Amino acid sequence: MATPERLVEILTRKGAIPPGWEETVAAVRRELFLPDSFETGGRTVSRDREPERWLECVYGDLALTTQLDDGRAAPEGAYRLPTSSSSMPSVMLEMLSLLRAEEGHRVLEAGAGTGYNAAWLAHRLGGGNVVSVDIDPLLAEQAARNAAAAGTHPRIVCGDADRGRPEDAPYDRLIATYTVPRIPYAWIEQTPHGRIVAPWGGSFFHASFAVLDVADGVGRGRFHGHPSFMRTRNNRPYRGRLGDFLHHTDEAAATATTLDPRRLLRTPDALFAVGLALPRAWYHWVRAEDGSGEATLWLLADDRASWASVDYLPGQREYLVEQYGPERLWETAEEAFRQWEGWGTPERARFGVTVSEAGERVWLDEEERVVG
Repeated sequence: MATPERLVEILTRKGAIPPGWEETVAAVRRELFLPDSFETGGRTVSRDREPERWLECVYGDLALTTQLDDGRAAPEGAYRLPTSSSSMPSVMLEMLSLLRAEEGHRVLEAGAGTGYNAAWLAHRLGGGNVVSVDIDPLLAEQAARNAAAAGTHPRIVCGDADRGRPEDAPYDRLIATYTVPRIPYAWIEQTPHGRIVAPWGGSFFHASFAVLDVADGVGRGRFHGHPSFMRTRNNRPYRGRLGDFLHHTDEAAATATTLDPRRLLRTPDALFAVGLALPRAWYHWVRAEDGSGEATLWLLADDRASWASVDYLPGQREYLVEQYGPERLWETAEEAFRQWEGWGTPERARFGVTVSEAGERVWLDEEERVVG
């Protein structure tokens, strides 16, 4: 039977439930927060057509995409951008463990989504201690209805969560359910003696939680985990298919590199380091379909003005590079990778971030070296 108890069992086997949260997971029914159809594992699951499968997904440790393209209709065959979801419960619990919210704490949630996470917080801390903000008015309204149906009553409102919620500040904790390229200073101001947990990173690599403790107007912390969250809708770059980013291919500059492009992708630590240098470009690894083992690494600028490609051929020691546009994306990526090697290939845990009124800086080894 697909029930909250099944979800508790799955999460317990994974060792994913922090102390004090088991009762909440069991008490708040996830099915009340989900639409009749969602996407998971590359397919749409409909409650009407597959009721048993729908419930199995609901009470599995799965991320469920609940909105595409901000809820707008799109032509058949068009690229569809996921814009809201119900996150994997184990990842939600990982964030809540990092947050260290305790009885009596007031929490601001940036990004209500379905309302499931806000309902968990309200069940544990009391609805009067939880404020959740979502930029999408329809999502905010539905999240509030979902939470109420589950018997929890966090305050869920529509607004730009990047600006926090100053009218209800200060807060003891702030948790974000979407990725930000930088921690907004408004969050620091509104959590003056607390803790912030947020998915963090630019376009190239955004699989980090930034965990900051705030004091004296400054947030300072380190990076944890390997999350995958949707980006803030503020200044969100265009996403589409590869062909949407390629142009002037006959004008590309051809060079060569001895750096195997697979080495950039081999570890999250390398991706993190390169991502510091390429916050406004993303990568796409395309394997040949003929079994040859050949592949191409594409680097694509968010503004679509620049692109680069590196062709990987098994057994080769030199690889063809093509680049076009005002940014030489491969040159930047290779330089950043070589610098990371020069630092001794440090693990991501050795990096940290400091956010002050003057801005944000990323550093290595107790701020001995500012790197981004």
